[in-house]
Amino acid sequence: FVVDTDTVGAIQEVQDFLPENLVTPIQRTPHGGKHFFFKHQEGFSNRARLAPGVDIRTTGGYIVVDPSLNDNGLTWHWLDGLSLLDIEPAPLPDALLSYLKEFAFEFNKGTTKRPQATTTSDHKYFEFGTRDEDLFSVANAMAKQGHSSEFMANVLERLIYSWGENPDQRWIDAKIKSAFNRVDRKERNVAEEVKQWVMTTKGHFTTTTNHIELHLTTKQEKKAANMALLRLVDEGILERHGEKNGCYRLIESSSDEIDFLGVDDKIVDIVWPFEIETWVKILPKNIIVVAGEVNAGKTAFLLNVCFINMGRFKINYFSSEMGAMELRDRLKKFEVNLAHWKENINFRERASNFADVIKPNDINIIDFLEITDEFYRVGGMISEIFNKLKKGIALIALQKNPKTDIGLGGMRSIEKARLYLSIENGRIKIVKGKNWACESNPNGISRRFKLVQGAKFIPTTGWEREHA
Repeated sequence: FVVDTDTVGAIQEVQDFLPENLVTPIQRTPHGGKHFFFKHQEGFSNRARLAPGVDIRTTGGYIVVDPSLNDNGLTWHWLDGLSLLDIEPAPLPDALLSYLKEFAFEFNKGTTKRPQATTTSDHKYFEFGTRDEDLFSVANAMAKQGHSSEFMANVLERLIYSWGENPDQRWIDAKIKSAFNRVDRKERNVAEEVKQWVMTTKGHFTTTTNHIELHLTTKQEKKAANMALLRLVDEGILERHGEKNGCYRLIESSSDEIDFLGVDDKIVDIVWPFEIETWVKILPKNIIVVAGEVNAGKTAFLLNVCFINMGRFKINYFSSEMGAMELRDRLKKFEVNLAHWKENINFRERASNFADVIKPNDINIIDFLEITDEFYRVGGMISEIFNKLKKGIALIALQKNPKTDIGLGGMRSIEKARLYLSIENGRIKIVKGKNWACESNPNGISRRFKLVQGAKFIPTTGWEREHA
C-alpha cells in the first residue's frame, strides 16, 4: 500500500500523521515528491488525487521505484536506510488511516474535496470548547504572513477581549510560540527538500526550476527555498553561476585517489594490425580513437582487432550502422567460421549514449561515434565513456574530413586518447601515442597499405616518419 505525495504541502500533511518512531520504506521521486510504503491495507482502491497532492496505490496499481529514470534522466531514489531491501513496510498508522478514509468517503460521494468547516453554521468560532484551537489558527495564519510577535499578541488580546474575558498572557505566548514553531518546522522541511533536490542535480539551475520541480507555490515556501539555497552557498555546496541572479551550480568536490603505489603494473596486452603494439603500449582505462575518411577502412581495422584478439579478451562491439546481414557478409571474409565469431565477440546495435553500455573491464569497440552537428560535444561524449572504464579500454571510431588527421570534434577528440590513429587513402598514421613501447617516438609515423576484399590489410611500406 503506497501513499504517493506530489507536493511539499502533501508531504508535510502525511508526515504529520506519522508517529516519530515509525520506520517504513520511503523514496524520493524525480520532481520532489515522496512515496510512503506500508503493509497492504484493506478497504481502498487505487485513487489519483484522493486528497490534495495525494494519490494511493494498492492492489492492481503500480509505482515506479529506484533505480528507474524518467525521460529527463532524473531518478527515483530511496532515502538512506529506508529502501524495501533494508526494511519491511510498517502497518498504516491509525491517524493516517482515518485521514485517508475521510477523503475516500468524500471521493466515493463524487467529490475530491475534504469536508471543511468554512461557515459559521458549521462551526461556531471562539466558543467554549473551540477557543484554544481557533486562537492557534489565527496565530498560525499571522505567523505564515511574517507578522511580528508583538503584532500577533495585540490581535489575540483584542480577540479575547471581544469574548468578554481578560487576556491570559501565558496563553497568548503559548499560541504564538506554537505558531512560530509550526512555521519553522515547515521551513526546515522545505530546506531539507531543497538540499536533497540539489544533490541530484547536474549542471546549473535557477530558483524558478527549483520552485517548479518541488511544487512550491506560496510566497512563504519560495522564500524558505531561496534562503535554503543561499545557506547551501555559504556551506560550500553550491556556487552562483553566471551573471544571472538566482542561478546556481552544484560544486562537485569529490575526486578519486590515484593509487600509484598499489596499481597493477599489467598492461593491456592487445595485438594490433600493423604491429602498433611495438610502438605504443595500452594501459587499463585507455581511450583509443580511430579517425578515418568515409570508406577508408575504419570498420575493417576494428574487425581485424577483434579477429586477432579473439578469445584473449572479452570484446564488445557496438555498431551504429551495420545490420545483421551486412555484418554477416563482412565476417565471412575472415578465415574463421561464423560460429566462432558468435562465441567470442559480443556484437550489439547502438547509435547513441555509448557510455551507458560500456563494460568497465572489457574491450569496448564503438563503430562509430556518430554526430552530425555540434561537433564540440565529441570531447564530452568521449569523457563520459572514459569515466565508465576501470580495467578495460575503449576503441572509438570517428569520421574525419580529407586532408586532416583529426576526426570530427577537432582537438576535443584527441584530449582523452592515449592512442590516436588516422586512416585515409591507403595510409595509417599514429597521430598520438602517449605511452611509448620503445625508445623511438611513435608520434607522427605512418605506413602505407592495401586493403583486400574489405578485410585484409597488406602493408606496402614500413613505418616512416613524415617530413614537411
